[in-house]
Amino acid sequence: MMQPGPFLQRVWVRFGLSIAATVVATMALLAGSVMLFSEIQYRDFYRSLPTEVQHELDDLRDRGEQDGPRVMEIYGQYWRGDLFLGEKWSLAIGLVICLPVGLVVGFWVSRIVTQPLASMAEVASHVAEGDFSVRAQPGHLHDEMASTVRRFNQMIDSLERMAKERRAMAASVSHELRTPLAVLRARLHAICDGVIEADAAESRALLDQVEYLGRLVGDLHTLSMAEAGQLSLETGPVDLAELVREALAVHAQRIADHGMELDLSLPASGAPVWVVVDPDRVRQILFNLVENVLSHAASGGWLGVDVAMEGGCAVLSVSDAGPGLPPHMQERPFERFPHPAGRRSDGSGLGLSIVRALAERQQGRVQVESRPEGGSRFVVQLPLASVAAGE
Repeated sequence: MMQPGPFLQRVWVRFGLSIAATVVATMALLAGSVMLFSEIQYRDFYRSLPTEVQHELDDLRDRGEQDGPRVMEIYGQYWRGDLFLGEKWSLAIGLVICLPVGLVVGFWVSRIVTQPLASMAEVASHVAEGDFSVRAQPGHLHDEMASTVRRFNQMIDSLERMAKERRAMAASVSHELRTPLAVLRARLHAICDGVIEADAAESRALLDQVEYLGRLVGDLHTLSMAEAGQLSLETGPVDLAELVREALAVHAQRIADHGMELDLSLPASGAPVWVVVDPDRVRQILFNLVENVLSHAASGGWLGVDVAMEGGCAVLSVSDAGPGLPPHMQERPFERFPHPAGRRSDGSGLGLSIVRALAERQQGRVQVESRPEGGSRFVVQLPLASVAAGE
């Protein structure tokens, strides 16, 4: 079946055409009712005429003189009752017939047009109570209202997804906080009871738990501020290649301590790669990606960092030769707390989520792909600065 054109898909056009069609149909029904009643009256009048008058009237009508003076004389002589009263009765009967039909058709058209709105209002009341299981019905038309209903349902899908993520986030945060707090509480009680000696080694163990809590709270704050669009950025023209070179020099010893071979690839001839970013946030992106490799892909013994320009973008990629992404992270690699509940990771579990949030906050994007040689490659794309900014 052919779909109507874009103009006919507009709800106000369809509503107007439906009302116009209803009015025309009602007028036609009224005219038909009047004509039918008039025809019935005429037949009764004709049968009441003497035979010779009937023949005379037929002859006049055949000659096209049905409105002539002789016809009017016949009507005046033989018509029983008021002629105009009969017309009024025919009009009244026509209105009595057309009014219910017009009301029924009008309500039916109104119901079709407003049904999606009524469905949206009902669903909105359920959503306001926290029930995300219902969806609005777009009806049988394919117009602006149906498109609005679809977007409305998409909004509910987003709200439902956000509610689930919020609950999962709360559960993950409580789990991540509970473990180090339980360790701190137990060890501090043991120190107070004299079971454990408060020596340097024990103090270091307690400090490690406190630092983990600090990193977790800091990462949560960074992530929430970035997603709310309130993360402060001090942007300016930066040579991405030089920034990456300096940042990796700072982490060279840590990379070496993990037995990793660093393979740094920068543009040939030392050509700068100018981007307008916050250098501290870019360092944080690079640091989180490197730490992710050190924590989960150190067995590969290789860390590759590339800086290049592709398709009008600056590209920073961090690769490894490890086992690749685990199955539970392949569909949503940048999810918060990706490790299963009860399994403590080396970091806060927010590193990759922060990478994505910081990249998007600076008009960039990040994606992950599997390397043919094995391992993973995280690719961060940032918009290049203009020539003027670079100068």
